[in-house]
Amino acid sequence: MIELGGRRFTEHRCCIVGEVAQAHDGSLGTAHAFIDAIAEAGADAVKFQTHLAAAESTPGEPWRVKFSPQDATRYDYWKRMEFTEAQWHGLKRHADERGLLFLSSPFSIEAVALLERVGVAAWKVASGEVNNPPLFERMAATGLPFLISSGMSTLDELDTAVRRVKAHGLPLAVLQCTSAYPCPPEKVGVNLLPVFRQRYGCAVGLSDHSGTIFPGLAAAALGMDVLEVHVTFSRAMFGPDVAASVTTAELRQLVEGIRFVERMAANPVDKDAMAQELAPLRDLFTKSVVARTDLPAGTVLGQEHLTVKKPGTGIPAARLPELIGKRLQRSVKADALLQEADVETPS
Repeated sequence: MIELGGRRFTEHRCCIVGEVAQAHDGSLGTAHAFIDAIAEAGADAVKFQTHLAAAESTPGEPWRVKFSPQDATRYDYWKRMEFTEAQWHGLKRHADERGLLFLSSPFSIEAVALLERVGVAAWKVASGEVNNPPLFERMAATGLPFLISSGMSTLDELDTAVRRVKAHGLPLAVLQCTSAYPCPPEKVGVNLLPVFRQRYGCAVGLSDHSGTIFPGLAAAALGMDVLEVHVTFSRAMFGPDVAASVTTAELRQLVEGIRFVERMAANPVDKDAMAQELAPLRDLFTKSVVARTDLPAGTVLGQEHLTVKKPGTGIPAARLPELIGKRLQRSVKADALLQEADVETPS
């Protein structure tokens, strides 16, 4: 369980985060459009990334993938992705209006300070920042919860990060994440959710880069507290994360699927009680013992005299073998459902 922005999320009702990241491509209008689309899909939170080029990068930072012909360097790209503080405040207000928790991953201490002024529900620690003690300490000073993506980290590195957060007594969720874009199914790692829950005694979740809805559904079945998925309007859009994103239409389907899975998990079925509840349907769909042909009273019943047919309101089909060799006490028409009074009872 973890509480974010006054809302409690558990393995039976997880927080679903629509991650915009850089899908807005520097357009403020597109960023606002994503807020509306994520809200309409039924998610709980919208998440951005707050990049301040001069604070987090050097002009020589290499490209992960050289995807942008309009940006000469990676530094130029981060610069083009920046919003002003006033614009960040506007995005936060819009998220509030749409009932979404507002999140953004900071990539510098300066970005933490900016987002603290804007207001975020928690600190989402990107996988590349797990080994950044100054950033952790600055975020911890705010008293807000932490969502940590495991990403490229070893267990030892995660252990250290978790200790840092717990030293401040702050709420925490560890999210399994594989830094592959898109992430193939054999590397998603949903098996680590129960491992993290046991190892760290905290909420757990999945930061999924598969570009499909399937890992989120699987993680819901395992009982996660938080799911983060990258979102795009279309796979024809520009940007480095499109291949690792679900469309906004798929996000709606994912939300519906997760809520369905959560309701199943929260309502375990007692088989006998369910059978009792379905008794009226049993009468319709099960079968009874019936006469194959008109049978006179006194007939000693053989296999050739009997069969089973619907409905199941007579002697149950399962009891046919015990009727063999019994004598009819009265005549029975073909297709009549045999009743207890039709056959002799042991003396």
